[in-house]
Amino acid sequence: MIRVLVVDDSAFSRKTISKILESIPGVEVIDTAQDGQDALKKVMRLRPDLITLDLEMPLMDGLTFLRWVMTTMPTPVIVVSAQEADENVFKAMDLGAVDFVVKPTKYASVQLEDIKNDLIEKVLATPLLEMQKVKARIQAQAVKESQETQRILPDEIPKIIGIASSTGGPTAIHSILNSLPSNFPVPIVIAQHMPPAFTALFAERLNKYTPLTVKEAEEDDLILPGRAYIAPGGKHLCIEKRSNKLYARILKKETDLRYSPSANVLFKSIAEELKSQTVGAVLTGMGDDGKEGMKYIKDKGGITIAESEKTAIIFGMPQEAIKAGIVDYILALDDISTHLVSLCDSPQRL
Repeated sequence: MIRVLVVDDSAFSRKTISKILESIPGVEVIDTAQDGQDALKKVMRLRPDLITLDLEMPLMDGLTFLRWVMTTMPTPVIVVSAQEADENVFKAMDLGAVDFVVKPTKYASVQLEDIKNDLIEKVLATPLLEMQKVKARIQAQAVKESQETQRILPDEIPKIIGIASSTGGPTAIHSILNSLPSNFPVPIVIAQHMPPAFTALFAERLNKYTPLTVKEAEEDDLILPGRAYIAPGGKHLCIEKRSNKLYARILKKETDLRYSPSANVLFKSIAEELKSQTVGAVLTGMGDDGKEGMKYIKDKGGITIAESEKTAIIFGMPQEAIKAGIVDYILALDDISTHLVSLCDSPQRL
């Protein structure tokens, strides 16, 4: 049984979110709270398995409450907030929130029912979350893993790196990009499961807080070394080679109905265009997106990397790729950027 505390200053939202959660077998709403102060008392008394959290509340806002929770008693938190709070959503992810769901409007409205499927999927992933890993990331106490994997040289120096992630991914991607030099010699293309509008903001934050130039990918963007391109939410990013240069192609969601952006779509495109000169990395997230694309990279002679269970907030996506036998390296998060540098540095890199 997943025991949930619903925190929201709107009585209508508390009632609607509770109704959605109570429709899920194995989920119990143990209480609701109308602001951060009220939530603090109930968290200490009830010790929920999961908290859904609005960010804009009186007396004590969601960010202040979140800092306390992650410092005092780390608990999975899913932010359920209006799109107007988009900047604060990413601050919440930095503080340890594991995922977020976007309200259709900040006003009391029956439209709130539209978040039902998204919220259910993320709540059901709660048993897979390991909060000690979340806490370790927040405190910057990275787990180091001894790796005995056979060293594998690419056929050629990579010319592009693809990264895929879902739940827990924004923090993991930030960690990797922040550890790369500004003159990193290879472009990076990223499929992070995230709704429209948020991917542009995510790219802006990465551009501001990491050494690389980062942007949300647009149609016909020239793909350049030392830059990272985020697939737009609700669409897919592909790479196309023209006159020995790489360009971005943006496809509609219908190309892959389950995930948008899709790692499989992205990985297949880079492997098709650059063959053995590709690297694919699957990070934390639920589901199996990336497995099919990683196989394509592997079949074309590229290098494949999966985040280790020791650091992945949710081990679903990496585990699926590992189980398929298509992963060359299983690495703790902090080792991935170091390994990418070694792969792309020179022919004598290993």
